[in-house]
Amino acid sequence: MVTVESLDAGSPTPPTPPAQPEGPSSPWGIRDFRFLWFGRVVAVLGIQVQSSALLWQVYEIARRDHPIEQASLYLGLVGLCQFLPLLAFTLPAGALADRRDRKNTVTLSILVEGSCAAAFLLMALHGAPPLWGLLAVAAVFGAARAFLAPASQAFLPMVVGRKALPPAIAAQSIAFQTGAIAGPALGGVIVAVNVPLAYAVSLGMFLLAAGAFVLIKTTGKPAPVENKLSPVESVKEGLSYVWKTRIVLGAISLDLVVVLLAGVALLTPIFARDILHVGAIGFGLLRASFGVGAMAVAIYLSRFPIVKHGGRWMFAAVAVFGLCTLTFGLSKIVWLSALALFIGGGADMISVNIRQTLIQLATPDHMRGRVSSVSMLFIGASNELGEAYSGVMVRLLGAIGAACFGGVGALAATGLWAAIFPGLRKADRLS
Repeated sequence: MVTVESLDAGSPTPPTPPAQPEGPSSPWGIRDFRFLWFGRVVAVLGIQVQSSALLWQVYEIARRDHPIEQASLYLGLVGLCQFLPLLAFTLPAGALADRRDRKNTVTLSILVEGSCAAAFLLMALHGAPPLWGLLAVAAVFGAARAFLAPASQAFLPMVVGRKALPPAIAAQSIAFQTGAIAGPALGGVIVAVNVPLAYAVSLGMFLLAAGAFVLIKTTGKPAPVENKLSPVESVKEGLSYVWKTRIVLGAISLDLVVVLLAGVALLTPIFARDILHVGAIGFGLLRASFGVGAMAVAIYLSRFPIVKHGGRWMFAAVAVFGLCTLTFGLSKIVWLSALALFIGGGADMISVNIRQTLIQLATPDHMRGRVSSVSMLFIGASNELGEAYSGVMVRLLGAIGAACFGGVGALAATGLWAAIFPGLRKADRLS
């Protein structure tokens, strides 16, 4: 159970989740978790290879007729087109995850993502795909992710049980970072040779991921709970729970603000092509460096999870993330830029691991889908909307100015959230 030294004055105490089966202490001894982990790896690998190809393709098309500042706005549109469906569907998808089979929802969502990869492949084979076509398929992909994320997060505790949940979250992070490392690096290499091949690889990965989830035997149906609420009222109940549970609200809102300000995913093609002048291979290096750092920390946390002073660790990690973003913006040397992203990735993994553990342990199972959907909506806003925000900031401040502004903003947000959410700062044991 999450224990906290103190909560914000006047904040309601989060309800104690119902007791759940303890299960084994290691998730790796669970057959279905191994299938889930493999499916997660290949799905993320497919997403990252596809994302690398799409960002590079859109930027190359835009640069034919526009200077750097204007071309960056097209990169921002990629994020915006994926965020708008997330905004529209994530909360209803969370309510659906609390009513319907979560495993089936995940499998179907991955198949839709595979269909998007096939559409990108067909357009790339055309030779000169229209930007509007690429953006339209990106929007469908965003809708699929809206249903995938809350169902996937809510399904994990059903597979591993409560006792193995913290190391399972760290292991899931390893799965994500494995794809995040190999995907951009592989995507950068493949894109340098052939863009359609990158989309074909992504399609194959999505099909493998869907197959892995089909082989999972654990039922994805949530436990029956007396619930006479309408779908709209059910969504409102989830939002109300997050709003009243200050630790959960503080954790997910801090992630939203910091990644919105300091995320540099959209900036990497600009820095690789026009500032560091290292081309597609260097672009893959920069994209992979963040994941390498995150994966190294995730491997450590899967063996030695943080169990004390969780709040302090999280705020310290967010501050380091901001400093690394600032360093990346100021660097003119590729190895220093990669090092800043490497350290930033490790710091981000500490923050992610603590935040997800807090949310999962503080939430009853019958509300996990809705609470996860709120969390994923915030994450979607920080990532996809963050790309649109970064595109605008590059237009206003230039690429270097946008990165530096984001790093300083992340540091400021860390101090502000520590003051607004003292209960989050004082969160102690994560077990």
